[in-house]
Amino acid sequence: MKKYQQVKAHIQQGIEKGLYLSGDKLPSIRELSETLSVGKNTVIRAYEELEAKQVLVARDRSGYTVATINFHREFQAKTSNAPSDIDLLSLSKAILSQPNEHNLLSMGSAHPDIDFPAIRTLYAEIGRHSRQQANIPSCYQMPPGNASLLKYIANITQDLGISVSTREVLITHGAQQAISLSLQALTKPGDIVLVDSPCYFGSLLLLESLGLKVIEIPNHFNYGLDIEAVEQAIKTWDVKAILINPTYNNPTGYTQSESARKALLKATTGIPFIEEDVFGGLSYEGTVKTFKELDTEDRVIYCNSLSKTLDSRLRIGWILAGKYQAKVEKRLMSENMGSVNLIQSAVSDFLKKGKYKQHIHRAQRSYKSNQKRVYQQLTEALDSYANVKQHYYLSQPEGGFLCWLTLPLGTDGTEIYQQALGEKISVLPGTMFCTQDQFKHCIRISFASYRDNEKWNNGIKTLARIIAEHCK
Repeated sequence: MKKYQQVKAHIQQGIEKGLYLSGDKLPSIRELSETLSVGKNTVIRAYEELEAKQVLVARDRSGYTVATINFHREFQAKTSNAPSDIDLLSLSKAILSQPNEHNLLSMGSAHPDIDFPAIRTLYAEIGRHSRQQANIPSCYQMPPGNASLLKYIANITQDLGISVSTREVLITHGAQQAISLSLQALTKPGDIVLVDSPCYFGSLLLLESLGLKVIEIPNHFNYGLDIEAVEQAIKTWDVKAILINPTYNNPTGYTQSESARKALLKATTGIPFIEEDVFGGLSYEGTVKTFKELDTEDRVIYCNSLSKTLDSRLRIGWILAGKYQAKVEKRLMSENMGSVNLIQSAVSDFLKKGKYKQHIHRAQRSYKSNQKRVYQQLTEALDSYANVKQHYYLSQPEGGFLCWLTLPLGTDGTEIYQQALGEKISVLPGTMFCTQDQFKHCIRISFASYRDNEKWNNGIKTLARIIAEHCK
């Protein structure tokens, strides 16, 4: 290694070993220069590069401090950069088939809160359409979808910053089908796909069903996908596509910065992207430009749905396939000849009433409030145990309704999940979001349905107690 790289490694090892914690001040340039017997300019370059990666933060007249600790630096187990097969079906079936789910404290589900006035209006509309369609001849809803719905979906997409016409939109059976169609258009069994890691288990199951191999690229809470790992993977392997969920990511809640998105596009020129953006409409404060909006090569396929903003039971998704549209539409026609026209027409009339934007603003405020309260209550509960305090990381997303709890390596999130289930608390273990068991010590938590009541308050305390028992 060059001298500045040795300095970088020295600092990063100190962080990994716990010698420098979040917010700790690092040695001055002069001090480190003397300690390591290198020039001051060498130390400055090392500090500046670590600052660019947001590992360090520069403070005016105070030198450098360690940035917010994230799971990649302090807690993440090593991930192999080689392509791997996926075997998540049995685990997912066992965990997702929870008995008496309505009796559980739902901290594991990624379903949105449906206790909003607009949702009641939506289901009244569906009821009206079901009665109306009982009196008209049966017919198939052919792709690309209900003409009126296409118009309103195009409007929603434009509100997210993507300029689009109705001719570019294809209605799908949720975002999952949109991603499936994209992968089928771009790959064949045995091909390699890059995914962000941890990765939504539904995407991993889909990749498994299509016979694809994955390379998991670590996500950093502060700056997104590890560019160096991406570049190394592309150099080493024949990567056919990149599947990414960069905005209020499932499961971590992180959002990749605009500069990081531009850097990733630059580093992967020519490789097709599949961008999932189901949480993109649930920002608390402003939005980040999507990969689709930043794309100058027409290689980003954009997938979205109403499952997280309205109700997951609707199964209304859409896809902007760009130059791959002909391929995708052909597959959509063969898979989806006869879409659920009842739901499409009802959702179209609901959107026509103009209540969607008002609902989104209400949901954003609600989830923002929930995030603050759950973070406060859970960190207070965890900090009450000496063996847990300062030995975990809980993400603080700026949108959506999911967060990621990272515990010390060696902790078994699956055992915590099972014990919590016995207490009627639902969480999801990190093993569901990877192929190499590297997130076994992590837990995904949802705060969508949080209520400031005794059930939730006691449930959070119980979860903290269970975690503390397993961290001994």
